[in-house]
Amino acid sequence: MDAIRTRTVALVLGVLAVGLTLISLKGYVDARHEIEELFDAQLARSARLLEGMVGADTPPATLAAIRDAMQRATPHPERSGHIGHRYENKISFVLFDADGRELLRSASAPPDTLASLARAVRGVDQTTAPAEDLAGFHNATLSDAHGWRLFLLPDEPDNLWILVGEREDVRGELVGKIARRNMLPDLVGLPLLALMVWLAIGWGLRPLARMVQLLRHRDPDSLSPLLLAPLPRELEPVAAALNRLLLQVNELLEREKRFLNDATHELRTPLAVLRIHVQNALEADDPGDRDDALRQLRGAIDRATRVVTQLLTLARLEPAAARLNMTRLDLAAFAREELAELAPLALARQQDISLDVAPQADCHLTADAASLGTLLQNLVTNAVQYTPPQGQILLQLESDAEQVTLRLLDSGPGVPAAARQHLTERFFRQDNSDGAGLGLSIVARVVDIHQGHICFTDSPLGGLAVVVVLPRSPRR
Repeated sequence: MDAIRTRTVALVLGVLAVGLTLISLKGYVDARHEIEELFDAQLARSARLLEGMVGADTPPATLAAIRDAMQRATPHPERSGHIGHRYENKISFVLFDADGRELLRSASAPPDTLASLARAVRGVDQTTAPAEDLAGFHNATLSDAHGWRLFLLPDEPDNLWILVGEREDVRGELVGKIARRNMLPDLVGLPLLALMVWLAIGWGLRPLARMVQLLRHRDPDSLSPLLLAPLPRELEPVAAALNRLLLQVNELLEREKRFLNDATHELRTPLAVLRIHVQNALEADDPGDRDDALRQLRGAIDRATRVVTQLLTLARLEPAAARLNMTRLDLAAFAREELAELAPLALARQQDISLDVAPQADCHLTADAASLGTLLQNLVTNAVQYTPPQGQILLQLESDAEQVTLRLLDSGPGVPAAARQHLTERFFRQDNSDGAGLGLSIVARVVDIHQGHICFTDSPLGGLAVVVVLPRSPRR
C-alpha cells in the first residue's frame, strides 16, 4: 500500500511540478517582456516631456537653475524627509545641443559625452557627432560599467538631442521581484498540494487497504470466500479471482480427502486378505494347499489391482480435476471398436455380446474419447460379471436431432427397483459380489461431465437395462 501510494503521489507531484514550472517560466518570460515594453514606453514618454519643456530658446540661466534644483533634490533620495522613490536617481536624462555640448543632465546620469555614447552604441571608435541612425532604443555599457537601456530622441526644430536612460540592473531587480512573487504561491502551494494528493490517494486506496488488512489477519487455514462489500469495479475481478482460487483449493482438498477415505475404506480388506493368503502359503506343508493359497493370493491381487485402478479413474474424473479433450466422434464406430476389445471377456463366459445401431442413426457427437471408453468398459464389464454363462448382452444406439441414446441390456438377475437408486453410489455392491462397487459410479461421473443423464430400467432380456443419454454438443 505504501509503495503504491508513494509511487502514485511521486508521479502526480512530478507531473504537477513540471507543469507548474513550465507555466511559471512562461509567465516569467511574458512578464519580463511586458515590463520591458512598459519601461521603454516610460523612457519615450520622458523624452517627449523634456522635448516639450526645453527648447533652443530656453535661456541658459533657466537651464542652470533646473540643473541646480535637480542636483539638490536627487543626490540622496533615501535621506529622511525626502519625497520620492529610491529608484528615481537611477533613471537619467541628458540634453545635448547639435555640437554635442551638454546642456542639461540629471544627477544620476553617467558622465559620458555624446561622442562616447555613439561609440558605446555603435561599438566602433567614432568621435563624430551622432547621425540619424542613433535615434531610438539601444542597449549599451557606459563608462560607469553599468548596462543601460537608452532612448535617443532628436529634436529637429530646436536642433537638440535628448537622451533618456535606465540602468538594466533596475529592470532586472524589478522583474526578479515580480517573478518571485508570481512563483511564491506555487512554491508555497506545492507542499499543501502534496498533502492533499497524499490524503486523496489514501482515501481512494482505502478499499484496497481493507482487502490487504483482511488478508493479513486471515487464518492461513481458512478457505472461506472473502466477504468484501461494497467494492470498486477495479477490485471486483481481484476478489472474484481470489474466491475462485479458494474454491478450487477447497475442492482439491476435499477431493484428496475423499480419495484417501475411499482408498482407506476399500483397500483395508484386500490388504488383510493378501496377508492371510501369504501366511497360509508360507505355513502350508502340503504342496496342494500351498498352490491353492497362491491361486487365492493371485485372485486377491487382481481384485486389489482392480480396486486401485477404479479409484484412480474415479479421482481422475473428478469435476475439478478432469482434463477433457472434446472432439467430434462417431459413437457407433467407437462402440464397435470398444466391444471388439471387450468381447474376449464375454466369450470366456460363453456369453453372446452384440451391437445394435438403429437404421439411419447419426451417432456423431462431441465428447472426450478417453472418458467414453472408460464408460463403455465399465458398463460391459459389469454386465459380463453379473450375466450368467450362456447369457446375452446387447448394446443399442439410437439418436435424434439433439442427443444420442445408449442402452446396455443383459440377461442377468437384474436389480430390484428399490435398489436402483443406489447403483451409482460408491462401494455399493449387491449380494456381496466380488466387485468394488465403483464401476457405475465411474459411469455416472462420465455422464455428468458430458452433461447427460443415466437411468436404470428392466431389460427386455430379463436383466438390467442401463440407459445413457448424451447431448450432441455439451454446453461449455
